[in-house]
Amino acid sequence: MKKMILLGYGIAALTREKAEQLAEELVKKGEISEEDSKAFVKDVLKRSETQRNELEKKIEEEVNKAAGRLNLATKDDIARLEKKIDAMKAAKKK
Repeated sequence: MKKMILLGYGIAALTREKAEQLAEELVKKGEISEEDSKAFVKDVLKRSETQRNELEKKIEEEVNKAAGRLNLATKDDIARLEKKIDAMKAAKKK
């Protein structure tokens, strides 16, 4: 039952306030005890953070793949070129 509820509410987007409201509803319905509600909220928030982190990582990976396919310069590429330019300027001044 908890898994279905978590999926239905979109666990990745749950805030503490929403998790507490959900726990209160479950207590009122008799699906969890008052004592279990605190652990339930903690578990929901932990899962929410984990899923949010996984989603952020996946998005970053996909953006990096797309940038690679577009053959865009990365920060490292630009930094390397800036160093070369600086070295060339320094050599020219000599």
